[in-house]
Amino acid sequence: MGKDKKKKRISTGVIANRRAKFDYELEDELRVGMSLDGRRVRAARDGHVSLQGAYVTARDGQLWLNGASFTLRMNTRGGEERAVDSSAVRLLATKEQIFAMEREKKDGMTVVPTKLLTKGRFIKLVVAVGKGKKKYDKRETIKRRDTEREHRRMLKKL
Repeated sequence: MGKDKKKKRISTGVIANRRAKFDYELEDELRVGMSLDGRRVRAARDGHVSLQGAYVTARDGQLWLNGASFTLRMNTRGGEERAVDSSAVRLLATKEQIFAMEREKKDGMTVVPTKLLTKGRFIKLVVAVGKGKKKYDKRETIKRRDTEREHRRMLKKL
């Protein structure tokens, strides 16, 4: 039994951008498809995607995901090499959804990816429209979260 077997990571099918809720006041959500090549699909299914710092732009009547990092497996003889690809990805949405996003962006809102759904046949991206929080808003969120945690601890002890 000289061969070591690697444990496969079991994927839940959701890659979340937890930072988005902290940095933005999120409002409307929208589920869109993604136009991916095979290596990016494999990276998404394996959970090798980072949505932190990613954002969505509208160009030429299409939505584009910018700043998402896909860690791609490079097939090489004798080993596995990985490369990070962060080029733009085209999102698949209807014209009405694209125009709605463009209107929101003109109002000063930002379109932020919140989740990447890999369960099932298709890979979907959940994007939300949000307004950036100021530093004092972020501090207020931290305080509120801490007080709620303390209340839960107190109720648990009783």
